[in-house]
Amino acid sequence: MSNTTDFFETQVEEKKKSKYIYLVNIILFIATFFTTTLAGVFWANQDPYQLNNFYSGLTYSILLLSVISAHEFGHYFAARYHKVDVTLPYYIPFPFLFLNPFGTMGAVIKMKSRLHSRKTLFDIGIAGPIAGWAATMIILIYGYLTLPPVNFIYQIHPEYVNKGIPTTGFTFGYNIIFFVFEKIFSAPNVFVPPMNEIYHYPFLCVGWFGLLITSLNMMPVGQLDGGHISYTMFGENHKYIANIVFGLLVFFGLAGLLPLIGININFGSANWLVWAILIFFVIKRVHPPVVNDFSEPLGRFRTILGWISFIIFVISFCPIPILDN
Repeated sequence: MSNTTDFFETQVEEKKKSKYIYLVNIILFIATFFTTTLAGVFWANQDPYQLNNFYSGLTYSILLLSVISAHEFGHYFAARYHKVDVTLPYYIPFPFLFLNPFGTMGAVIKMKSRLHSRKTLFDIGIAGPIAGWAATMIILIYGYLTLPPVNFIYQIHPEYVNKGIPTTGFTFGYNIIFFVFEKIFSAPNVFVPPMNEIYHYPFLCVGWFGLLITSLNMMPVGQLDGGHISYTMFGENHKYIANIVFGLLVFFGLAGLLPLIGININFGSANWLVWAILIFFVIKRVHPPVVNDFSEPLGRFRTILGWISFIIFVISFCPIPILDN
């Protein structure tokens, strides 16, 4: 009798814990919705701490959370498909816009059980960035197809009417996708904002940020999503790819320091040094040995998808993410 009672008490406790965990997920999502909306107001060149401006940040917030959610639920549903115990996403709000004007640090999910299968690790690793990248593509294409007339930027910056639209200042950097999509999807006679003004356009801003998120996650190093993919595809040999990518990050980071010594060449960003340090000490360059059986073949479809993910990383990567000139 006591065993039965203990069983039911355990079940009740587990349900209480589950409800508490779900409550944490919900609170974090609401908080992130709030902070990303504040960021959207900021990008609209309005005071984010005036409540009557809140509505002007909603489009940005909804789009950004859609990209982040697509990424995290890609991982989540792949894990559930493979019967891996996993939490719902924990969204990360970031209200300090002077440090991070995007309003969030993304989201994370937590695996509650170990992964030993090569295919399982591959599927869970690739599902997130592929889903997030697909959502980003839709948003970016729509943004270019529906660009508003030049009066849109004049409403935000009335001073531009007389002095013209500048091409310097706080500027987002190009990557291959962003550059190509601008040429393909923007209409010939429609005003296309320069890269120092696209953050006023929610679809373009979130599209750019979604590509940045994708490239960071797709890096084939450590326990990033790209690291999982590379590890499952190449086994021990993945470390050579990881070291090459890490070396390139250091190279682009050091190149970003050249203007400090009088060499004005925009070829990199010191921000990549920060990312390299984070990889070296926290994320690690080499993936830990978690797969027991590498004789299990990935199959042709997964192998092709893996190579596509590396291409996505290359065409989404931005050597100079942000330039302030």
